[in-house]
Amino acid sequence: MNITEQLRRAERNPPAPFSVPLADGGELTLQRWLRILPAKRLVAQGELAGRTVLAKLFIAPAAVRHCVRELEGIKAVLGAGIATPAIISQGALPGGGQYLLTDFLEEAESLEAQWEALSHEPAGSEPAMRLLRLALTGIATMHAKGLVQRDLHLGNFLLHKGVLQVIDGDAVEVLDQCQPITAQQAEENLAVFFAQLKPDWDEWVEQLLLAYLEANPHHAIHPDNLAKLISAKRQLRLEHYLDKSLRDCTEFAVKRGWGRFEVVQRNHAAELEDLLESPDECFRRHPLLKDGGSSTVVLAPTVVRKVVVKRYNIKGVAHWLKRFWRPSRAWHCWLSAHRLRFLGITTPAPLAMVEQRIGPLRSTAWLVTEYCAGVNLLEHFGKEGDRTPTAQEAVALLRLFGQLFHARISHGDCKATNLLWRLNEIVLIDLDGMRFYEAESPAWLRAWEEDRARFLRNWPAGSPLRMWLDSQLPRPVAG
Repeated sequence: MNITEQLRRAERNPPAPFSVPLADGGELTLQRWLRILPAKRLVAQGELAGRTVLAKLFIAPAAVRHCVRELEGIKAVLGAGIATPAIISQGALPGGGQYLLTDFLEEAESLEAQWEALSHEPAGSEPAMRLLRLALTGIATMHAKGLVQRDLHLGNFLLHKGVLQVIDGDAVEVLDQCQPITAQQAEENLAVFFAQLKPDWDEWVEQLLLAYLEANPHHAIHPDNLAKLISAKRQLRLEHYLDKSLRDCTEFAVKRGWGRFEVVQRNHAAELEDLLESPDECFRRHPLLKDGGSSTVVLAPTVVRKVVVKRYNIKGVAHWLKRFWRPSRAWHCWLSAHRLRFLGITTPAPLAMVEQRIGPLRSTAWLVTEYCAGVNLLEHFGKEGDRTPTAQEAVALLRLFGQLFHARISHGDCKATNLLWRLNEIVLIDLDGMRFYEAESPAWLRAWEEDRARFLRNWPAGSPLRMWLDSQLPRPVAG
């Protein structure tokens, strides 16, 4: 079996170390896989004649085209005088694949890794602003040289010895030979970048643009146009992400069969394997948190942590006849949780979801989420509501309800017991009734008012907390 076919068949688990004979007679030793797109492209840290290299192996049927595109992108970046790892060699793999070797930058750190380290920072914090300004300076430099990166994200920038490096030549496109791209092209590309930030960052876009304009002052960027583009591209990214959460890919592992559908976060698959094999077993072995007719909830340990398992019951034939033809409540909650987390709204991480099926017909379903050790707001504030929120509590309350309002999301059961106070933030749980509205509409306004009114009813009329909430929570004006 040739090298290319061997790597295709290995799918997500290629061997390492792994030796690859090169076209010039040398031998490349792949020591550590960095990224794997099964049967398409592999990226690894390797060694060639005692030199550490970054190796990209293209193993799809269109390997030559993909390799050429990567090569041309790197050459365009180098030709524009922008820092990027140098090309070492390129050639054919046995079996139709292609390889491309570039310098491996020791001790380089991607801006994406730095951004993740700042995930606890609020929008607008100075460390996060500095990082985004650095990325925008790199983007502006590319734009000033007539280049755009179609797959524009923080992971495509490295910081090495104080120098910003552009990587991933495959996504680089030359729009104009060493001439600045147009304002419209710049806005389109910048929208791709900003759409990957949480909506909390939208109010900081204009301030961040100052860093971009310092490096590329050739055209004015129109904030209103950019804001509309960001919103549209974020919506496309959200739809793509929700679709991805239900199919086998790098982030999610999916198993489909005649009698069962299962999806699990791939990095938790080993931890949850036994639980998912027999999800009802934990209901017999551990104390129940809830034992209702429509659903049963249990707190179960894994080898790593505690998780919450919620089983959505089928109460009988009549109930099944109402439910079998549509996605289960577990399916709905899985998507709802991923929607919230994509938008930066705090909810327990959804780890896995299972549906029992008869072909396309749905039956009992299970949802597994992380366990959140918080105190519900009814206990936190007290049933009497005899005090107004502290400054931290006020920020958390207004942030959550503002996020839901601007995203046009109604919870559907806004009891104080469905909101938890944890580490100075509010966590939204029990998403069974959650709905998202495409646009402002009478139905959305009614749903929001119902959520708002239900939340206020947790405390007595005239209590200080209820009056404060009524004066502060968003209230849309119909018309």
